[in-house]
Amino acid sequence: MRVLRRGDVGPAVAEVKSTLMTLGLLPSNGDDSPEQARFDSAVEQAVRGFQQQRGLITDGVVGPTTYRALRDATFQLGARPLAYMVSAPVTGDDVLTLQERLLELGYDAGRPNGVFGAQTEHALRNFQRDMGMTVDGICGAETVRQLRRLSPRARGGRPVLLREQERMRRAGPRLRGKRIVIDPGHGGTDGGVMAANVREADLVWDLARRLEGRMVATGMEALLSRGVEACPTEVERAQFANEAGADLFLSLHCDANSSMHGQGVATFHFGTGNGATSTVGEALAGFIQREIVARTGMRDCRAHPRTWDALRLTRCPAVRVETGYLTNSDDRARLSDPAFRDVIAEAILVAVKRLYLLGENDQPTGTFTFADVLAHELAKAE
Repeated sequence: MRVLRRGDVGPAVAEVKSTLMTLGLLPSNGDDSPEQARFDSAVEQAVRGFQQQRGLITDGVVGPTTYRALRDATFQLGARPLAYMVSAPVTGDDVLTLQERLLELGYDAGRPNGVFGAQTEHALRNFQRDMGMTVDGICGAETVRQLRRLSPRARGGRPVLLREQERMRRAGPRLRGKRIVIDPGHGGTDGGVMAANVREADLVWDLARRLEGRMVATGMEALLSRGVEACPTEVERAQFANEAGADLFLSLHCDANSSMHGQGVATFHFGTGNGATSTVGEALAGFIQREIVARTGMRDCRAHPRTWDALRLTRCPAVRVETGYLTNSDDRARLSDPAFRDVIAEAILVAVKRLYLLGENDQPTGTFTFADVLAHELAKAE
């Protein structure tokens, strides 16, 4: 679909308005014909409100990601059968509700991300088997009735939390053998943010290679999601991490702002903003954020939950790091310095180490060095 923004008119706008009205974000107005439906300031404000609710970029523009989220929001559990489709996975709020119900009942449906994947199907089959139902992996009317009948009286909590914490505990504190996908943003003909002849794709590629070298030195298996001339989609980057069986996914970017005063570092992890989150991803985002700020003195733009595809579709914990604003002269000058990129690479590596230490034998933020990490790995090996 084409991108829709304020001033656009036509049937596509009518569809967006209808969805926003159904969701209670826009007052009902039956005067417009589909051909005359206008994307006005009220629609833009409603879109912004929806994007904020869903952990999307709040720009008031309906692009492919916002359109997908609007469509997904219209599905309620029981309105359609749900099944695992390998080539075109089913997505929607009904899938999210199914995942949450299964998790509450003790079935490991994976991260509740609204995508009906293999793990969700496996959990659903186990539920159907335990209920004495036909085990077909399809969530139809009978399965929905059983789920509703067994819905717990007390809801809430974070059932994914204990599973993720247990996986981290079992993984152990050593970095050796951990498989990390490093994802330098953009690439090829897509240079990303461009400012004063500085190209985002080039900077994050160099940063990725510096981080890769340090990770390999510790015994980790570091995989790059793309080559110099390639620019996979976010979905393809997530698929690469899933197929590689990655333990962590780290996406590297630079930011831009219409104001030259916008500056600082920020990190992002999967989270809907209303409770569903990747617990380990959230912890890692916090570690990376604090390490970079402590070592560089950059403005702290904090860690945030988002539902971007690269974060939502990875099965492992995923973090996106916005290393600074190329539209800000200070950030741009610092990011253009190879020595500064070394500092950021060390900060990210140390943050990963701190994640696996689970608080044991750790050091204060900003004091753990690359040499300390190597020494810790050698000591553990002995």
